[in-house]
Amino acid sequence: MPPLRVLAVDDEPLALRRVEIAVSDMPDVTLVGRARSGAEGLALVQALKPDVVLLDIQMSNLDGFELIERLADEGAPLVVFVTAHEAFAVRAFEVGAVDYVLKPLELERLRAALVRARRALSAEDAALRAAELRSLVRALREEAANTEPAYATGFWVERRGEHVRAQAHHIDWMEADRDYVRLHTRDGPCLMRGPLATVQEQLDPAQFIRIRRSALVRTDRIKSIRNRGYGDFRIQMSSGEELRVGKTYLRDVRRLLEQR
Repeated sequence: MPPLRVLAVDDEPLALRRVEIAVSDMPDVTLVGRARSGAEGLALVQALKPDVVLLDIQMSNLDGFELIERLADEGAPLVVFVTAHEAFAVRAFEVGAVDYVLKPLELERLRAALVRARRALSAEDAALRAAELRSLVRALREEAANTEPAYATGFWVERRGEHVRAQAHHIDWMEADRDYVRLHTRDGPCLMRGPLATVQEQLDPAQFIRIRRSALVRTDRIKSIRNRGYGDFRIQMSSGEELRVGKTYLRDVRRLLEQR
């Protein structure tokens, strides 16, 4: 039996690396390519003709929904979503020859999804898969339209002279910078106009916490807190950065870490 040919499409380098590591432990699966944007992913589908595409939903340039619509006319590979956003998609994923794997990536869950994909490939032809993809897109868009997020999922920001979409789950921390807010993201720093307080109001308070008057951090990026002496408390981020904690906000930060 020939190995299952897989293409990974995700705008997070770490997510792509995790897929690469996971697939390396599967002798019956070959990772034929990796793409860091939807547009690059579409080009690689056309060039490589993979059996399965491991696809993130929320990406800049060309998102997962748009990519699926175009894949329906490109030989219709199977699609397995690797995503951090489960709520509006699970029901649609449970039909047809597609599947989903939640981030952070679990090896056994990915393996099960690829086993399911192999069975689907052997049982169905490309025309049927194309019809299923189109049906999936309609179901996902209807579900998404009926599920308005309570908080912002991202912001339009300026980075190196371009306006790009920064996803909220990609933000490590942010700080006030005169008339702007500087966002420190996985893809580097970027700017958006407006006061920090206004940005904070749009974010989920369970995911972001103020550590001083001019700085806000994503709670799941906090690794530890330490006292450097004389009341100088610093947060250690998972990225390795150290951020100063204001005395007024120290109690809230400590309470958060105790709860975790």
